[in-house]
Amino acid sequence: MSTSENLAPEAPGGAREIRFLNIIAAVAILDFLLLIPLVWASRWVADKHDIVSVLGPIHGFFFVVLIALCAYGSMQKWWGWWFPILTLVTGGAIGSLIGDVIVRRQLNERTAK
Repeated sequence: MSTSENLAPEAPGGAREIRFLNIIAAVAILDFLLLIPLVWASRWVADKHDIVSVLGPIHGFFFVVLIALCAYGSMQKWWGWWFPILTLVTGGAIGSLIGDVIVRRQLNERTAK
């Protein structure tokens, strides 16, 4: 039995990439769901500073985690650097969900070939 089979790289569109995309999508959805009450509590809508002072740092934490996850996938060469840049430019959740759809479509095309 050869151990080289165990060391072979995972095929494109592998389960590891899909699991990682699922984590990114979960963090993005959670971040977006936090953003809704944060915008509501802002001074332009409800002027609730106590809510903003709690939800703001939580949203910021998830934003940084989202950028880090997208950058990690780029360093692993699962997708290009456009994904974390898109996430950064669009403010987090929306860009990462758009990137998620694009990457999943590319993975499906690669596995179909």
